[in-house]
Amino acid sequence: MNNQITAPAAEEPDHTPLLPASVAQHVDITHISGQAYAVFIRDHELTVDQPFTAGGDDDGPTPVELFVSSLATCVAYYAGQFLRRHHLPYENLRVRCEFDMAADRPARVAAVRLRLLLPVRLTATERRALRAVVDHCTVHNTLRQPPDVSVTVD
Repeated sequence: MNNQITAPAAEEPDHTPLLPASVAQHVDITHISGQAYAVFIRDHELTVDQPFTAGGDDDGPTPVELFVSSLATCVAYYAGQFLRRHHLPYENLRVRCEFDMAADRPARVAAVRLRLLLPVRLTATERRALRAVVDHCTVHNTLRQPPDVSVTVD
């Protein structure tokens, strides 16, 4: 078993299986009460709400927190895949995420800082290779090349 990792030339190829471009994914959102909404994703249900300070009941994360969490969990997933692929321990892998909201309009996330907390010490070469992988997670790629967003009112 060869655990040797070489630094990527420019960027390591993305080995994530792609969903067919013609297959539309969907998420359904339904109002619960107050400022709370149910989010239905495949067979999963989440509650999204606002904190007490914003008039909600704090029954779940805010949409912005979910947005930032999507990036952090995508990075965690890619890091875990990298560690597994190289036969390195990945149990207890953590990502700490901080974000700032923009001070001006429009309201948006201005900055996100992610910190990978690894369960194993990596060499400098392994760190560079891991960084190349996590910098190209699907959510990060989407932020770099934003999707077309359309809203239809029925």
